[in-house]
Amino acid sequence: MFKALADPTRRRLLDLLFEAGGRTQTDLESHIEMSRYGVAKHLKVLEEAGLVVTRRNGREKLHHLNPVPIQLIHERWIDKYTQGRAAALIELKHELEDER
Repeated sequence: MFKALADPTRRRLLDLLFEAGGRTQTDLESHIEMSRYGVAKHLKVLEEAGLVVTRRNGREKLHHLNPVPIQLIHERWIDKYTQGRAAALIELKHELEDER
């Protein structure tokens, strides 16, 4: 998943899907200066990483952001490192308020 997130074009695709899910590849292509094949290749990497899921709607293939893997990374790698800092700021806030 980190490999999928490392590329700026793939992050841009995820941002576009965050803004509005259910986008076709053609719609995504209109926002990125890249060939159809290039966008398809990036979407495939995102799908394989579980960050994008697709659904067929008639002849259209709609792409949707799957936020679950990103949330799991956040919980595993970010939350545990920021909890101490947040707790220290809350403690400082209480100490400063008690001095008044």
